[in-house]
Amino acid sequence: MEVLVVVLAWFVLFGLASAFVAGRRGRDQLTWLIAGGVSGPFALIALAALPAVADPATGPPPLGSLRHPGILLAGLDLVGLAIASYLSTVELGGGLPACGPLQGCEQVARSDYARIGGVPVAVGGVVLSLVLLSLALAWWRTGSVTLLAAHYGLSLAGVVFEGYFTYLELFVIHAVCVWCASYGVSLLARFLVALWVWVHRDRYRVTG
Repeated sequence: MEVLVVVLAWFVLFGLASAFVAGRRGRDQLTWLIAGGVSGPFALIALAALPAVADPATGPPPLGSLRHPGILLAGLDLVGLAIASYLSTVELGGGLPACGPLQGCEQVARSDYARIGGVPVAVGGVVLSLVLLSLALAWWRTGSVTLLAAHYGLSLAGVVFEGYFTYLELFVIHAVCVWCASYGVSLLARFLVALWVWVHRDRYRVTG
């Protein structure tokens, strides 16, 4: 079960990221969705190395379009939601997440830092992912720059907390949970996409 979730998260994360970059560079998104899901970061490296293809449609993707970056943000939010939901379900049920041969998850889950006020940290990840998913979909539909800014700000706050938690894992708990690390990667990816879109927000049809 754990391996299946990791493989699915890998495919969705890199598949959506590759499809988005491919669309921006004028290449077939479905092809690169599959290529990214299979080859991961190597597909993104290949896209960066390949020249962009001229696209006659030079305007920004319309609201509600699958080419709109809000879809990529929503996809990444779903990946994070799936990971946090698994961790929350296991820990609230009194169990321990399994890392397989990688180890570390049980030790992190047993530590005093895995809960805040008796509530698993993963529950906060579920709440954050749900809020970010709602913001991404709302921005995709409305183009409101306020919603984009909220997604960017919350993802930044999440990255800061994730950095602190990673520090605890490495230097205090002395163990790393692969599930926590995977959630952190998805959160960092969400922040970077939101940052890129924010910097280039004039390209999109945003409102106040």
